[in-house]
Amino acid sequence: METGILLESGTNELEILEFRVGSNYYGINVAKIREILPYQVPTPIPNADARIEGIFMPRDEIISIVDLSRVMNLPAAQSTVGDMYIVTNFNNLNTAFHVQGVEGIHRVSWGDIIEPDSTINASGMGMATGIVRIEGRLIIILDFEKIVAEINPETGLKISDVEHMTGRSRVDSPILIAEDSPLLGKMLLDCLKRAGFANIDLTNNGKECWDKLSAYQEQGVLDQKVACVITDIEMPQMDGHHLTKLIKSDEQMMHIPVIIFSSLINDEMRKKGESLGADMQLSKPEIGQLVGAIDQVLQIENADGTSV
Repeated sequence: METGILLESGTNELEILEFRVGSNYYGINVAKIREILPYQVPTPIPNADARIEGIFMPRDEIISIVDLSRVMNLPAAQSTVGDMYIVTNFNNLNTAFHVQGVEGIHRVSWGDIIEPDSTINASGMGMATGIVRIEGRLIIILDFEKIVAEINPETGLKISDVEHMTGRSRVDSPILIAEDSPLLGKMLLDCLKRAGFANIDLTNNGKECWDKLSAYQEQGVLDQKVACVITDIEMPQMDGHHLTKLIKSDEQMMHIPVIIFSSLINDEMRKKGESLGADMQLSKPEIGQLVGAIDQVLQIENADGTSV
């Protein structure tokens, strides 16, 4: 089963694949999916993380398989009849997730997706990025990036890329960030502060970011409050593409640089971002490249006085 990104750019909609783990129903953004394949017996890997079921080789590429039942502490299935692999691509990595069945694809608005509260994602430790009601059922959209990053931290933000930047000059240009993951938001904040950016405002989703921009515009302080916007793509209430479209369609805001920093950056998503006017687009692990991109759009000079 091949999947494709079927939606127009900036509509604030997404397609969710509903799937089953055990007797529970969950969702994943179709934009993360490379393909869906029938279950085949994996090759086990000695001394691998317990959540890694093994590997398989559907073509000329070896792909690791994550057992979602084990990840979520659910009872192991008694049979693999009808099981599937959801093969994903994000953070420049292909990973397969073992599920018990695929139910179908639903087109929904990000505005209909509820952000989990602190009782569900206490201290950013939960696995849900959003909850949506579909045909009377509550579908939990899982945080696949967090699942993979917990198994292999190297797939998360490459914090080592900014460790050498501690001595950089202080930058007071105001930066507004839209990032729904509390964990990634804090890491992003810490990394950018380490790189010298001292004036950062973090919002939880595109809508919160847009509301703040609109308020600044109404107060006549937009340019004093925002010199650059950094946005994720996948967020409840309003996604990063719709936020970019709103900014770049507004005559008073369109001059503000927008950097899309997302795990979903691929050729197809890059074309979408370009069509919406994004100034730069970077894959989420590359925090060092993000620092360079901010330097570039803010025209920050190097120590020798030359522009980046």
